[in-house]
Amino acid sequence: MIPDIQIILTLLVIGLTLVAFMREWAAPDVLALSILCLVVGLGLVPADKMTSVFQNEAPLTIAALFVIGGALERSGAVDQIGRLLRERLSGNTRWAILAFSLVSAFFSAWMNNTAIVAILLPVVLGFARNKNIPASRLLMPLSYCSILGGCCTLIGTSTNLLVSGALRDLDVPALSMFELAPVGLPMAVAGIAYLVIFGPKLIPARSSITGSLEIDYRTTPLHHILISAHSPIIGKPITETPLGNRDAGIHIMEVRRQGTRMMKPLPEIVVEKNDRFLVALHRRRGGSTKAEELFASIGAEELSTVEGIVSELVIRDESSLTGQTLAKADFRQRYNCVVLAVHRNGVNITARIAGLPLEIGDTLLVITARNNLDALEATRDFVMTDTADEPTPEEARHHRPLHVTLSWSALVGVVLTATLTDFFNRLNPDFPKIPIHYCAMVGALALLWLRVMTPREAYASIDWQVLLMLYGLLGLGMAMQNTGTAVWLAQGLVDITENFIPREHLPVVMLWLIFLLTLSLTEILSNNATAVMMVPIGVTLALELGVNPRPYIIGITIAASCAFAMPMGYQTHLMVYGPGGYKFTDFQRVGIPLNLICWITACTLIPLIWPL
Repeated sequence: MIPDIQIILTLLVIGLTLVAFMREWAAPDVLALSILCLVVGLGLVPADKMTSVFQNEAPLTIAALFVIGGALERSGAVDQIGRLLRERLSGNTRWAILAFSLVSAFFSAWMNNTAIVAILLPVVLGFARNKNIPASRLLMPLSYCSILGGCCTLIGTSTNLLVSGALRDLDVPALSMFELAPVGLPMAVAGIAYLVIFGPKLIPARSSITGSLEIDYRTTPLHHILISAHSPIIGKPITETPLGNRDAGIHIMEVRRQGTRMMKPLPEIVVEKNDRFLVALHRRRGGSTKAEELFASIGAEELSTVEGIVSELVIRDESSLTGQTLAKADFRQRYNCVVLAVHRNGVNITARIAGLPLEIGDTLLVITARNNLDALEATRDFVMTDTADEPTPEEARHHRPLHVTLSWSALVGVVLTATLTDFFNRLNPDFPKIPIHYCAMVGALALLWLRVMTPREAYASIDWQVLLMLYGLLGLGMAMQNTGTAVWLAQGLVDITENFIPREHLPVVMLWLIFLLTLSLTEILSNNATAVMMVPIGVTLALELGVNPRPYIIGITIAASCAFAMPMGYQTHLMVYGPGGYKFTDFQRVGIPLNLICWITACTLIPLIWPL
């Protein structure tokens, strides 16, 4: 069947979407909203229907759940369990993989998996250092299991909620809270068993950037010094003095003049008397300059010392540093850190790093004051691989048993209310069914009224980029429906497959093929973009075959999250990529078998639970 002009235009938009997401032409939310405007501009979606995407309840539900998840994160519920594991677990690698995998999978069934990995990352790294276990053996399972856990409940990932919301536009019943569990739980069990049994053999024992650059001492004193009136370096640019000799392991953290911190690049600062410097003396290899000798040679008086730490910072997806260089971002002045090296794609970059544009997932090896770690985390530009030993007053305000109880109560209340009212409504249609978006909104508001979170903290816990991306992508799904593209693609897929498969086996074979196609696309695309494109095709395909569409919907929903073979396939992979010292091929070696396990497990169980 020859497609009409609207189908051709929609196919071109789909192709453009694939290329744009793969090549990362812009931020995901910018791309998605641009696609929404494009399909309206091309007439693929009527202009008066454009605002209907904002009526979809999925992004609203996700926003409210972000708030509840943020309350759980701030209350320290996950962190407490992680620290308990760090203290109680032995140094056995398999037991460690099992324990952290179970915690990651359990919490990610209820919370945003990116937040789970961000919380557990420093805990796992600390455990690995204490038990002398290669961190790489633990971090990859941590990321993988956060995905597997999210496949078990409706609120486990934004993709599940997006699919549920998109079904409304297709006149198909939405997903219930635990509808995915009969497949998601066995898949998670099989995945965790695979990682525990084969992980220590398949996952290489790689060093983090700290280990590979031979950082012998992770702590280092930072010296506050005062330039005396008779110093020989007065009147000289800092970079032309001994203080500017980075090859000798001298790193200037801060310059203060007349009590004010100077926010200029170091080459622009000329030394004056009574200037105060915060200096770190640290080298990757060998001994650094002796403090007493250096300060005596430049006529400086040491006032005090503070504890510094050599730490790793991973660039987050929403970081304001993405695309910027360290020099243009005024990194030293802005974050009170000095960067020693950048880890990217398995390579440690130590030369000319000031002019290197930063990318999502880059790991920065930095020197900073230990008491600056909380300020770094508050910027939300980084995933921290170290945490302060003692909670700050702000953290202590949240880390209270009452806040933990209230946060869990809000989440459990949302889940039970949505689940039980849906169950009783099916038994008796007169029983009112309370939708998940309303339950989540009430739960989030309850936490605000109970002072577990402030409105500012609630807004900060929402990943606005995800919400805007979802709204934009819903427009692509509408275009596929309005133009008949989904029908055309489904018919073409059936016609091609019928040439090789008997008609009676076609529904089952198509389920396996649709799952595999979705899984392959989600490795290179956003999982939400993949789901939005594949759900209309799956539903239409079922109608073409005259079978129940539910198996195809479940298969697509789960497959859209099964991105294990590429480090860029999921945000949590990028978070552990640098700290684990991984190479690109490490994910393929471990992830492709896990993809196959999920494919076989899911496609075997789905027809048994939802008959075709």
